[in-house]
Amino acid sequence: MSAMNRKIIQNLAETLCKQVRHFDKTETECLIRLFNGLLGEQAERRAAQGLDRVRFRNILHNTFGMTEDVMMDRVFRVFDKDNDTYISVKEWVEGLSVFLRGTLDEKMKFCFDVYDLNGDGHISREEMIQMLKDSLIRQPTEEDPDEGIKDVVEIALKKMDYDHDGRVSYQDFEKTVIDENLLLEAFGNCLPDAKRIRTFEQHAFQEPHRH
Repeated sequence: MSAMNRKIIQNLAETLCKQVRHFDKTETECLIRLFNGLLGEQAERRAAQGLDRVRFRNILHNTFGMTEDVMMDRVFRVFDKDNDTYISVKEWVEGLSVFLRGTLDEKMKFCFDVYDLNGDGHISREEMIQMLKDSLIRQPTEEDPDEGIKDVVEIALKKMDYDHDGRVSYQDFEKTVIDENLLLEAFGNCLPDAKRIRTFEQHAFQEPHRH
């Protein structure tokens, strides 16, 4: 895969850019080259299957500034659509299309899937507690920081649980975010900020060096 020649990359880019909304053929080629470069840094056996969890988490941390274990793990799982524990080149391009340039609708679906830890179509009180434990900064003076987290969860449920069933469905989440866009990442940062997107794109979409 790391020795993929130019013609194969061009053909693959042509196919993939028809399947994603936000990258043109040249940008898709650049992302495939970047993917191949990242694969080259993995052990050969793993590289044949795609980007592994460790390598992908390094990208989320070093390139996109993510620090929360639960969030990085979940972003990996959402990218990894076939659930084979590796990210293929197709999953890489499709995932980045939403991650970097998604519409509000696409980003809502992405964030909801990240937050729905067990994949049952709802964000439960327990899932909120698990995610917020990882992301809220605990004050050393707090006697029971978990109580503070539970209070935040109750506030979130009060605001987001439109049908009052004690959990947040996608419809609940969508209504909340459309009303108040800032709540898109209510349970943890799972999307990059504009500055990091710009830096990544400047690096990824520069003209390939001629050898």
